[in-house]
Amino acid sequence: MSRKVALQELESAVHQAFESCRHIEGGQNAHYIPYLANVDPSLFGISLCSTDGHIISVGNTDYRLGIESVSKVPTAILVLRQLGAEALLQKIGADATGLPFNSIFAILLENHRPSTPLVNAGAISACSLVQPTGNPEKKWQAIVENMTDLMGSAPKLIDELYRSESTTNFENRSIAWLLKDYGRIYDDPELSLDLYTRQCSLGVTAEQLAVCASTIANDGTNPVTGKPLFDAALSPKILSLMASVGFYQHSGDWLYSTGLPAKTGVGGAIIGVVPGLFGICAFAPPLDDAGNSVKAQAALRFVMEQLDLNVFSNAAVELER
Repeated sequence: MSRKVALQELESAVHQAFESCRHIEGGQNAHYIPYLANVDPSLFGISLCSTDGHIISVGNTDYRLGIESVSKVPTAILVLRQLGAEALLQKIGADATGLPFNSIFAILLENHRPSTPLVNAGAISACSLVQPTGNPEKKWQAIVENMTDLMGSAPKLIDELYRSESTTNFENRSIAWLLKDYGRIYDDPELSLDLYTRQCSLGVTAEQLAVCASTIANDGTNPVTGKPLFDAALSPKILSLMASVGFYQHSGDWLYSTGLPAKTGVGGAIIGVVPGLFGICAFAPPLDDAGNSVKAQAALRFVMEQLDLNVFSNAAVELER
């Protein structure tokens, strides 16, 4: 069976999710990063971008939040664009760890591999793979330009967050040098770590992240700018990465309960992708024990239930145009 989803249904679901979830309490800001610890915990917003470019937003969707680990998705896309799917699989991997995002033990369990570009080890390795090798300015330019293309507008570095991250990234520093010892860093480890730290410190809005997610849903063409960015064959690769490890050790529970491939960040944002329909971002700073926004999870779950959507369903769903 098949059905169509109208834009009005999407708008209603987003606004109902906001009203239903706005008073949810629980969790705490990422206290181990001073900048994030001081972000207003009451901030909350939901933005959805359909694959025909309509944006539906409610709440604090123009607040410039720290992108944090959501940045791992755009940089994985950049590596896929530059080097291809097979290179990413061989040099990093695409396997779920079932462990926290900053786990060193996961590297050892995966036979000295970073495992996936959507955990810290794999993301640092991905930054080392960004071309051109050995040129920090051009590598950074490539990361920012790729993210700008995906979102349709440019992110802005939050200097205070970058400084805050740089002075507290002891575990990531250990990860970078461990990967170097195992031959899984493909450029200077300090350079790669700094690129990763900087990309996590970029300031973006929920609306920008919704457009980025919708670009994935739209098979690599930005639905707002109309610019084709990557081959449609890469979208399933990206979605598989998000589905398998987007919620870290809670990824299976999340997929079981929502059917939504998603990626979280400790800045409080979660992006989700429904192929062919829309990309969505919900944002609220307080996190659960795995580093996932409590309120944003509830909002995205509400939207999926309200629209009766699940990427594992065999029901064909199209956007009514």
